[in-house]
Amino acid sequence: MRVVLGALWMITTACLAAPAPLRFSVSDSWAMPMVQVEDGQPTQGILYDLMLSLATQVGRPVEFHVLSRARIASAMAHGDIDVRCYVTQAWLDNLSDDYIWSLPLLVQRNVLVSTHRHPVQVTRLAPQSIGTVLNYRYSTLDPLFANGQLRRDDARSENQVLHKLVAGRFKYAVANEWIVDRFNQNLPMDQRLHKVAMLEEQSLGCVVRNDPDLPVQQILRTLLQMKKSGEIDDIIKLYTGENAVPLHAPDKN
Repeated sequence: MRVVLGALWMITTACLAAPAPLRFSVSDSWAMPMVQVEDGQPTQGILYDLMLSLATQVGRPVEFHVLSRARIASAMAHGDIDVRCYVTQAWLDNLSDDYIWSLPLLVQRNVLVSTHRHPVQVTRLAPQSIGTVLNYRYSTLDPLFANGQLRRDDARSENQVLHKLVAGRFKYAVANEWIVDRFNQNLPMDQRLHKVAMLEEQSLGCVVRNDPDLPVQQILRTLLQMKKSGEIDDIIKLYTGENAVPLHAPDKN
């Protein structure tokens, strides 16, 4: 009996000593080079490396929750997610004080792409459908969707949007510039997509659940150090071959 009790005590002590995992959300709409999801779990990509490095430096095991964009918001509201990255305040309505924002970490550029190479002015496009991602917001296009000049044709992921564009479902689609570049690598030169308009550039960061059981300030300091040291920029360059876009580009007169 003493042996059994001793073993149970050792197991209980080990469980109590083990830190709880840091739970990250992963959107199922992301694509490479942001994230590659296989069998329901991320395996590589800019955001995967960023989140894994953060958890390692904070000294916590990592746990990824791959969810749709709508379910991520619900998981955050119920406290089921500790850290959500690659997000900006403009995308989240009525986020409670239970979450704290990091500094900006990356810059996202959304571009309008087409199978044709001619540059366009978005506000002058004829009424038509535009390839978009379900539940994504597009600050430049939303007024045009609202007044009926353009219509959304939603897909679940950016890769699906680009595949629909190649298949001729519509003439134009919106996508992250890095994802377009990655997508083009798998197409013959004469079939590659063309960036015909720059739509918007947004600074994105992470939001951390403000809970006494989490090392919130350590997480925020670690993210700051990862940015200041150049680690995040190095991760971006590893997957894109490009230097990171400055968070605050100088004004041009």
